Amino acid sequence: MIGGGLLLLAAALLLAGGNFLEADRAALASEQVLQQMEPPAPAEADPPEEPEEVVPAYVLNPDMEMPETEVDGHRYIGVLEISSLELSLPVMNEWSYPRLKLAPCRYSGSAYTGNLVIAAHNYRTHFGPIKNLTVGAQVTFTDVKGRRFSYEVSAVETIEATSVEDAVSNAWDLTLITCTPGGQARVAVRCLRADEMA
Repeated sequence: MIGGGLLLLAAALLLAGGNFLEADRAALASEQVLQQMEPPAPAEADPPEEPEEVVPAYVLNPDMEMPETEVDGHRYIGVLEISSLELSLPVMNEWSYPRLKLAPCRYSGSAYTGNLVIAAHNYRTHFGPIKNLTVGAQVTFTDVKGRRFSYEVSAVETIEATSVEDAVSNAWDLTLITCTPGGQARVAVRCLRADEMA
């Protein structure tokens, strides 16, 4: 029995070590993508004599596809920032299990239509800390064209792992989802739009 216990302990240590290595790889991959996604500094130009008020295309047509940029063969729609957790993460255009090992992914919706759902693994460098967010915390999503959407956390919920309808609820402008340790449930951070800058 002692031998069996030692084998189980060794297996648990290997699994935990593997998870830490996977999280470190994901953090490095996200950081490298962020460096490549940084937009070039705007060229200096004379300011117009009278500033023209331009309505962004996504306001006129909220159902338009979110623009994407490609980095290392993967497509990204923008960057998610949560300053209180010191997180700045690229967001892939669509989710899959292999993509989640690299970066957070859009699960559904759009920032333009006000129903964006972003999923990520609970790595300590990705969405692991979101369970600690409090009501009122600030979250920002900036699309690849530089359009910035500001949100405020309204609720932090635990939902069933299989409850897809709860995850993609249109009642929230932004939802961040990750699994709990062990994957028995999901943490859903619900956000409402605070303001918007085109």
